[in-house]
Amino acid sequence: MIEAFFDPVCPDSRDAWPPLKQAIHHYGSRVSLIVHLLPLPYHDYAFSTSRALHIVNLLNPSATFRLLESFFEYQGRFYNAQTSNKSRDAVVDEIIKLAAETVGNSYYSAIESGFNDRKTDLKTRISFKYSASRGVFGTPTFYINGFAVPDSDSAIDYKQWRSFIDPLLLAQSRKRDDLPPLSL
Repeated sequence: MIEAFFDPVCPDSRDAWPPLKQAIHHYGSRVSLIVHLLPLPYHDYAFSTSRALHIVNLLNPSATFRLLESFFEYQGRFYNAQTSNKSRDAVVDEIIKLAAETVGNSYYSAIESGFNDRKTDLKTRISFKYSASRGVFGTPTFYINGFAVPDSDSAIDYKQWRSFIDPLLLAQSRKRDDLPPLSL
């Protein structure tokens, strides 16, 4: 099981996604991926983009990763200096529009309503707090089977993902009768 802690407007998260996605596709059902959102406070609209992801995940879970990829692709629209002369409402409107364009314009009003729903605010806060409870303070950060991936705050390429995962899958595939009997 791979856990990825991402901020949708973090350039390092954006750059870490393609090799991880390639590894996930390579392994198929032999691995699982959980993405935890960690909206970093120094990325001005990380909380709002994370909230949009929670809203879309509630509305149409199969569209969540498409929206994450859209945020990665267009993160410059929501990243610090690019939003400095815009009101918060204007930027949130842009986030809603991008989300609706990505998952289907028929979701526009539901996404917009989600930003007025206290539950989506709480979900986003809880994801931040969960990350903190795990000792995660930056993105991207990765865990495999509950253990921190060494140097996961630097770029991990596809070959490195393979070097982490291949031995784990090999060990898992060993037959039970290859193990010595237990005795007390």
